[in-house]
Amino acid sequence: MALADSLRTPINPADHVIGDAGAPCLVVEYGDFECPICAQAYPAVKIMLKHFEGKVRFAFRHFPLLSAHPHAELAAEAAEAAAGQGKFWQMHDLLFENQHNLEPDALRRYAQQIGLDLDRFDAEMGEHIYLQRVQEHLAGGRASGVHSLPAFLVDGALADVSFGPEHLFKVVETHLAAISQ
Repeated sequence: MALADSLRTPINPADHVIGDAGAPCLVVEYGDFECPICAQAYPAVKIMLKHFEGKVRFAFRHFPLLSAHPHAELAAEAAEAAAGQGKFWQMHDLLFENQHNLEPDALRRYAQQIGLDLDRFDAEMGEHIYLQRVQEHLAGGRASGVHSLPAFLVDGALADVSFGPEHLFKVVETHLAAISQ
């Protein structure tokens, strides 16, 4: 399945991407910092990136489920505010590692911990500067068929990870084997 056929919002410069730009496989995760299953997938993604180093490019997009996770949207905004200062991945990791505490005062402590300009962070959070970007990620995920979390698209195709993140490894391996033939 072609990337453009499934991933309704193509990867763009505002996305948070790690991995070799020339990697043959793109994995996009739609996640929620307050989702316990996303937190369980978080270390598996790190292992996947190490295992497939040079072969996988990874992007994270926000998909806050407010009805179940009331702090998820604000946590996503905090991650975007950190991205504005070049520290998305540091905030991403802290949010998943401290998922039990995503209150505004905790988000500010995490911003301080990673060395953000706190005046700027406070102003951007107070004005919800990044809320539109978070909502755009959410809309893009819905348009791409995301309905549960975490959701992973491997080169545009949704990968069923309901049986655990090891299935994601199998999907990536199968995809890499198919494109190397």
